[in-house]
Amino acid sequence: MEKPNMSYETLFIIDASIADDEIAALVERFKGMIEENGTILEFSEWGKRRLAYPINDEVEGYYVLVDYKAPSDFPNELDRVFSITEDVIRSMTIRLDDHE
Repeated sequence: MEKPNMSYETLFIIDASIADDEIAALVERFKGMIEENGTILEFSEWGKRRLAYPINDEVEGYYVLVDYKAPSDFPNELDRVFSITEDVIRSMTIRLDDHE
């Protein structure tokens, strides 16, 4: 039985001290991963911004926000990949209410 698609919003922050081409490669990697497992509704690269507080001695990060629909088990897998990717310094995923 196929799992129903739910709406999610994920924000992840990449270490801004790495090269711009490495940042672009990471963004494309995660975008592709989401597209393979679901449907992207909105994709926003906020770019480099100052962090509210230092994380791992970094004061700046590259922010990416993605709204998507995916099976209910996918966000856990995405969080697992974020946690083992060295250049992702923070991530957060929330489930959105479906009002359709």
